[in-house]
Amino acid sequence: MEWFLAAAGLIILIFAGDSLVKGAVNLALRLGVPALIVSLTIVAFGTSAPELLISVQSILDGVPGLALGNVVGSNTANVLLVLGVPALLAVMHTSETNVRSSYLQMLAATVLFIALCFTGTLNWISGLILLAGLTAMLTHAILTVRRSAAAPEVEGADPSMGWPQIILYLFLGLIGLPIGSHLLISGATIIAQNFGLSDSVIGLTLVAVGTSLPELATTVMAALRRQADVALGNVIGSNMFNLLGIMGVATLVGPVPVDAQFLTFDLWVMLGAALLMIPLVFFRADITRIWGIGLTGAYAVYVWSLL
Repeated sequence: MEWFLAAAGLIILIFAGDSLVKGAVNLALRLGVPALIVSLTIVAFGTSAPELLISVQSILDGVPGLALGNVVGSNTANVLLVLGVPALLAVMHTSETNVRSSYLQMLAATVLFIALCFTGTLNWISGLILLAGLTAMLTHAILTVRRSAAAPEVEGADPSMGWPQIILYLFLGLIGLPIGSHLLISGATIIAQNFGLSDSVIGLTLVAVGTSLPELATTVMAALRRQADVALGNVIGSNMFNLLGIMGVATLVGPVPVDAQFLTFDLWVMLGAALLMIPLVFFRADITRIWGIGLTGAYAVYVWSLL
């Protein structure tokens, strides 16, 4: 029954998150909000809504380790799994991309997050620092795009969508997200107890992989369409929002104690995974099937070590 609860919660989260993005994007565009602002804020936050709801609900339910495990595990999975699996299907020609600035921001966010974790507990002060970092990142992105001649394409935009459809999408998203997060957390907590696993480990594995599925689906499609810039940008953007946005908001809800396991192992695996992207970003190495085997193999070893 607990596996059914977790699976049902995950499915509801994925569809509710997509519904919320579509509704919010088209509402904003109808109200005259510039496409640039919509693409950098509403879409980015909307696609991270499942992770945000999971983290907030975990803290409210008294299992903050699941919230921290979800974010750290998702960032590790985003690099090793979300880049590794698509590379098994098709070579991603990242030599044609230029994401150095965004990647350096992701590394800075990762180092900042690890430093805050070593204070022992992520509290509201940590949250404000992380959200300040997110504000700086968004400001830089807006200024960069404004200097570019190309207008941004907004994910989920549909000029023909009417008001009833917009309202329906918003309703389904706002109702589905809390229901899905509650079901997933309830199922995951019972599974952890049945197998003698900690909430942190379940967050690092089951919940992290589940909430990374949308990013994985997007990256697989980008690889098949030979859009390496979309694949890398998806991973980098998701990782920054996870650390700065999701944990920034979550720690305003309640404190998140940092377990010793994170300080000695999981945070460094997350940083190590991020550093593996250096050849892809700075030396323009393509993500070949050899890379795919190496990345997915590394993730399998990491999960095996946790379980």
